[in-house]
Amino acid sequence: MSQTVIPQLRITRAAASLQFYVHGLGFMVDWQHQVGAGAPLFIQLTRSGQTIFLTERAGDCEVGGAVYFSVPDVDECYRKFHASGVAIANPPKMTPWGTREIVVTDPDGNRLRFSTAVAR
Repeated sequence: MSQTVIPQLRITRAAASLQFYVHGLGFMVDWQHQVGAGAPLFIQLTRSGQTIFLTERAGDCEVGGAVYFSVPDVDECYRKFHASGVAIANPPKMTPWGTREIVVTDPDGNRLRFSTAVAR
């Protein structure tokens, strides 16, 4: 099934956010749009088939959002993120609803939860 919704997160410093998302979490920049020099950036990123938008535009959304990513192996994400120097807000743990999850926070305070369903 292809992704039918693209979450959008507000960022305030594109350079810091791109460092975090690309070098820390392994996202690839698909494209970015800027009306002119010094104008806010709007960026599309994809990691393992999951796409998000990042926007510096103040009217698009507010800082402090959250995105939930279903991934095949959350422990592998944890190892890769940790090796890339990403601070893990919540290390891998089981949830009462049958998933194993980690939480990371981007430079603007947006929360990213990575989750793997665990057979019961």
